[in-house]
Amino acid sequence: MAIWNPWHGCHKVSPGCVNCYVYRRDVQFGKDSSVVTKTNDFCLPLKTNRQGEYKLQEKDSPVYTCMTSDFFIKEADEWRTEIWNMIKKRRDLHFVIITKRIERFMECIPQDWGKGYENVTLCCTCENQAMADLRLPVFLKVPARHKEIIHEPMLEEIHIEQYLALGQIEHVTCGGESGENARLMDYSWALSSREQCAAAGVPFYFKQTGALFRKDGKLYRISRKNQMLQARKAGIDYKPKDSGESLFQRLAGSKFRSGFHLKERDKAYIQEKGIEVIRQHARDFIEKRLSPASIPNDGKQTPMKGHPVFIAQHATGTCCRGCLKKWHDIKPEGELTKEQQDYVVSVIMEWIRREMEENPEKK
Repeated sequence: MAIWNPWHGCHKVSPGCVNCYVYRRDVQFGKDSSVVTKTNDFCLPLKTNRQGEYKLQEKDSPVYTCMTSDFFIKEADEWRTEIWNMIKKRRDLHFVIITKRIERFMECIPQDWGKGYENVTLCCTCENQAMADLRLPVFLKVPARHKEIIHEPMLEEIHIEQYLALGQIEHVTCGGESGENARLMDYSWALSSREQCAAAGVPFYFKQTGALFRKDGKLYRISRKNQMLQARKAGIDYKPKDSGESLFQRLAGSKFRSGFHLKERDKAYIQEKGIEVIRQHARDFIEKRLSPASIPNDGKQTPMKGHPVFIAQHATGTCCRGCLKKWHDIKPEGELTKEQQDYVVSVIMEWIRREMEENPEKK
């Protein structure tokens, strides 16, 4: 991991900015954090050593960009074109851009942006429900190949189920606030976010507890050096089990599985009902037909047609317990756990998303 700050200085724009670490640090040196200036590292991705090699190598990725400012702050408009050119030139590096100014995105991108640069991940921060509901609808409309959500500092329980359901978000991170005047972070908020991510099949990362942390009604003051450590000890990070490209590549290699596709009437049904209703149907089917410890008609419980979820189950090898074992290494004995049910639903919904976006009806 590397950090690249081409400019420094920012303006507070929302509740998450109240105790900004940049302001806290700058005041120690008598520096005005509201003044935006270029830094000596402006051209860091192009800097070379004495051998003429780039100082930043592929192994240094990801490169977190503008961590002491905001990439889309207005004062940097005249410099940003140079930055985009460097990002485009260094396609061997992956750049992570975190912003609270997603509303400025479209006026700040290069002409050749298209659907986004493959080596850029765009992260939208939303520290409370109000900011989530303000920023995420905008975030989900902008073109970017990689999108993540960050709740940091997390100031309350935040519900983003409707945004995760659209299938664009690749990762969610949450964490508490550091510093002497840190505001409260409650463990239950992290658990709620984790549950939402698991239900949608989206990876989740609990980054840090923050300085003022509450768990099971008890308050803890946690030193800066232990905040990330305590988050790791909680062990609540979530990573979907093989619900990514490797699984779908294996499924594509099966003549039987790859032969299933949604027809136009199936797609029309999904559009009419809405993706959240379809997700709930999937949950119900999995809970009733696939989850029980004893299934008398296992292998025959999922029809070949009649509902988009049934088709998705056959396409993804989630139609019976035998297929779950073969394709997903989930043992056929015993009732499915909630996490296993969440995983199965996430695989089904990912297949449906791909069909809706990419695959025409097969005739």
